[in-house]
Amino acid sequence: MFTGIVEETGIVKSIRQGSKSSVLTISANRVVKDLKIGDSINTNGVCLTVTTFTGDSFTADLMPETIRRTNLFKLKPGDPVNLERALLLSKPLGGHLVNGHVDGVGTINRIWEEDNSIWIRIQAHSNMLKYIVEKGCVAIDGISLTVVKVDDSTFEVSLIPHTQQITTLVGRKQGDSVNIECDILAKYTEKLLKSESPESKITLDFLAKNDFL
Repeated sequence: MFTGIVEETGIVKSIRQGSKSSVLTISANRVVKDLKIGDSINTNGVCLTVTTFTGDSFTADLMPETIRRTNLFKLKPGDPVNLERALLLSKPLGGHLVNGHVDGVGTINRIWEEDNSIWIRIQAHSNMLKYIVEKGCVAIDGISLTVVKVDDSTFEVSLIPHTQQITTLVGRKQGDSVNIECDILAKYTEKLLKSESPESKITLDFLAKNDFL
């Protein structure tokens, strides 16, 4: 589990391609401290398992499902990536609950500036947009962001200066792809509401009465 608060930007050191998979090596500083084999690192929004590491890099396997579901297959040596270690229960939850399980890939539709903020409009499939709501949370390339506006085909986020400085989004351009993870609470709520089990007590009326709506 992650928070979507990026710790640092790493650099892709090498990629070893297989027939349907690959092995990714990333140079980093902060996230490799106290690292252990088997630890999870959120890499551009994707939860990757560390298989080997040194004092300034780590290696992880990309399985075929990761290749199909995300944009990591587009990475090349020298590319920057957003990195975050798994959440410790002793630390504050500064963003929102992020699993590192990408729902799909969106496309940057427009980028523009407003005073100290940078706006990004992202085009996404309806199977993701149905979970994205105004003032709700979404993870873009592993970054916890607040949704400012959403319509039938796109949604918009705004980046504060700190996010611009510490993540890769400021270097993106129109037409680039981004990994999208929707709020897990929205997906669980939909699952419960659609349940036909007679034991299910979760209804829209129940949620409204208990101040969830």
